[in-house]
Amino acid sequence: MTTPVVLLTAIGALVVGAVAGFLAARARARREAARPTGPTVAELLERLIRSSNNGVIVLNRFGDLVLHNPRAYELGLVRVNQADPRARKAAEQVVETDEPMEVDLSPLESRGRRQPEAVLGEVRPLGDGFTVVEAVDHSEAIRLEAVRRDFVANVSHELKTPVGAIALLTEAVLDAAEDVEEVRRFGGKILRESTRLGQLVTELIALSRLQGAERLPDLNVVEVDAVVREALGRTTLSAESADITITTDTASGLLIEGDRTLLVTALSNLLENAVAYSSAGSPVSISRRLADGMVEIAVTDRGIGIAEDEQQRVFERFYRADKARSRATGGTGLGLAIVKHVAANHGGSVGLWSRPGTGSTFTLRIPAHVRTEPADTARKAAPARPDKTPERTPRLVATGQEVSSPDHGGNL
Repeated sequence: MTTPVVLLTAIGALVVGAVAGFLAARARARREAARPTGPTVAELLERLIRSSNNGVIVLNRFGDLVLHNPRAYELGLVRVNQADPRARKAAEQVVETDEPMEVDLSPLESRGRRQPEAVLGEVRPLGDGFTVVEAVDHSEAIRLEAVRRDFVANVSHELKTPVGAIALLTEAVLDAAEDVEEVRRFGGKILRESTRLGQLVTELIALSRLQGAERLPDLNVVEVDAVVREALGRTTLSAESADITITTDTASGLLIEGDRTLLVTALSNLLENAVAYSSAGSPVSISRRLADGMVEIAVTDRGIGIAEDEQQRVFERFYRADKARSRATGGTGLGLAIVKHVAANHGGSVGLWSRPGTGSTFTLRIPAHVRTEPADTARKAAPARPDKTPERTPRLVATGQEVSSPDHGGNL
């Protein structure tokens, strides 16, 4: 072959190779473009398991841990890279029977940190000797069931007491039908017991409605001073009967958004509670102020006070720090529970400062109404010192202080 022919042949081969390479690259690019982007199915499954709120582990036929998610460790299903022995034993049975089964995986001992109280696991076969164990935290359900049982027991006891008393007193009235004085005396007792029974039923209904509701949907602008005045009006009679002087600071002009009836009920309960646990002649005071966007209404008494270990429990239904005094004053044990739920339904809270032998301050905190007019019309009320000379009104005196927040605590 001559040189030109060889040269042409080489050039032709290069052109064919270049075209073939170009076509192959374009085909490869098309395949890459057609290939799905993003995580694979295996990666998605791994993400699903890791994000699950249930504890998940997979075991092989020998009980060895193949994989697990972080929640499995939190629930105590995995410790030191080993599956819970109860889960491993259940997995062995599932491999033999090829049938799923449930197993109690609740912690057997405390690990020095917060942990679930009740964990229920389900073991399912995956085939080829593998099993999956899925553990669910049932602590909240167990707690709610215990609360329900306690509530039913308490309601039964509280209803049985006045109902039984009314029945016995009615028999006494029938036996003393000829004695007018005895009939009158027993009739007065029947009236007191029936009144207490009616109050208990009313408060149970109110508490049930409050617990079943989220934050109140329809809120109205409410004057704090009007709530205080109405609550004082409801409490005046019982305060006078107990020789208790209720004092209050001057009008604040503060506004909140809420249900006026519920707010009056909550404040009335705090006042009635203060009166019930105060000695004759001692003062009870109310103060109002605006702090960090919250209106704080504080009720302070100089009563018996509450021990520290009981302060968290006083907001529980039917809990009484002083059972004898509560029954003597006709208390139902529901008043403070109602206050707590009224505050929560308004997006607020109720706080407590107390010292045995000194007294207590309950502070109702409700979000303040945001005014559209200049804010300088709302006075930021600072609590007055109790040694100030009060401004007298019929049984109401202008003074008061807040002691439940850190900057006031202990100044009873």
